[in-house]
Amino acid sequence: DQLKNKLGEGVVVLASVEDGKVTLVAGVTKSATGRIKAGDLMKHLAAQVDGKGGGRPDMAQGGGNDPSKLEDALAGVAGWVEKNIA
Repeated sequence: DQLKNKLGEGVVVLASVEDGKVTLVAGVTKSATGRIKAGDLMKHLAAQVDGKGGGRPDMAQGGGNDPSKLEDALAGVAGWVEKNIA
């Protein structure tokens, strides 16, 4: 939430890898949730690392089993947001 507050308007994605598992968190500022949903982004992002995810319009969590795909998944976030923003 602190990152989202500093951002003003936008999307934040955090990722970590521990013990061969990927953990993901996505946040969308309140002012942007009418145009992009964190839950939708997380479903897409988690699927890229062979996992699952979901959540609310402003905050979502997910995880996956393939850390080797994380770099490419994160690199594709901006493009996904641009393609899916209303």
